[in-house]
Amino acid sequence: MTIMDFYSILGIDRTASAAEIKRAYRRLARRYHPGINPGDRAAEARFAQIAAAYETLVDPDKRREYDGADAGGPMRQTETRAFEFTEFDFSVAATGAQAATFTELFADVLHPMPALDPRPEPGADLHASLSLSFVDAMRGVECRVVITRHVPCSACGSAGQVPSAGGRCPSCQGAGRTRWARGHMVFSRTCAVCAGTGQVRFQRCQTCIGHGRTVRSEPVEVLVPPGTSDGARLRVPEKGNAGRHGGRPGDLYVSVNVQPHPVFRRDGDTLFCVVPVSIQEAALGARIEVPTLDGPVRLRVPPGAQGGQRFRLSGRGVAGAGGVRGDLVVEITLMLPPVLDERSKELIREFGRRNDGDVRRELWRAVDGAREGPPRF
Repeated sequence: MTIMDFYSILGIDRTASAAEIKRAYRRLARRYHPGINPGDRAAEARFAQIAAAYETLVDPDKRREYDGADAGGPMRQTETRAFEFTEFDFSVAATGAQAATFTELFADVLHPMPALDPRPEPGADLHASLSLSFVDAMRGVECRVVITRHVPCSACGSAGQVPSAGGRCPSCQGAGRTRWARGHMVFSRTCAVCAGTGQVRFQRCQTCIGHGRTVRSEPVEVLVPPGTSDGARLRVPEKGNAGRHGGRPGDLYVSVNVQPHPVFRRDGDTLFCVVPVSIQEAALGARIEVPTLDGPVRLRVPPGAQGGQRFRLSGRGVAGAGGVRGDLVVEITLMLPPVLDERSKELIREFGRRNDGDVRRELWRAVDGAREGPPRF
């Protein structure tokens, strides 16, 4: 019966965790493995002890049995036997410039390969612009925008691959697993191409080159609601790029550019316009036609109307929230008639004599009041 202090062999405490046991074993194995020390009997014997210690302590049941025997309890004979260590490749030196760090050894383990059934990825949003006339934006209109976007591949149903007649997997050469090395460590994992079967059941779609999407230009109908303002951004759901692996398509966002109108000016839901009125219409009163978004309507100008006076037409403005329309504010401006002959001049003089009044009386009265200032005591 051979009794060895496995904890001392690995250089660890008796309270060491499983992770600490593994770290100690890897460190010593890289130093004493026979592949690194060919012909060295001492190193070979030392490695056999390290392997036996690791095999015993890394197994919870064997470790409890070993700890009980070391304390004086019953114990089975512990044999030193050969330990098959197939996950090392010692064709590269363990020291010097070729040596690999622990992080390098396990870089691929810590970064596993992607899942064979990837998660759906949403498509990207797209952006476009649209130029509208003022009237179309106020009334609302349906426009067509041509965009270029990613769409699901019709040849493979966006899967990126199509069924194949079969054959040996070119990635793992039919083994079902791929191997790679990091320093002295050699790792293997299930082949991502054939999912471990060693046979290729699918091949890359030639239409989309395996991306599952193709590029296509297509028209998109954009509904512009009434009252859309300049710089507004409209959203068309699911008219962006198609998602990958069955993900939701992105959206299309359309920026609206509203051209200015030569007559109307907008402030919120209220429209403003300026309408010229003749002298006789302002003096005697009249019914005049004024423009609106719905066509001309008649506006009553009362006698004695002054230039700059405003009139409000309810419900003739811009459609707002809930479809309620704002108002149209009409401002009148006085237009003097052209004086083309002597008769017209004489009539104007006669009008002045009959209505002899100082139109600037109130102006000078205000100036004189300002010049005098407040009373002094």
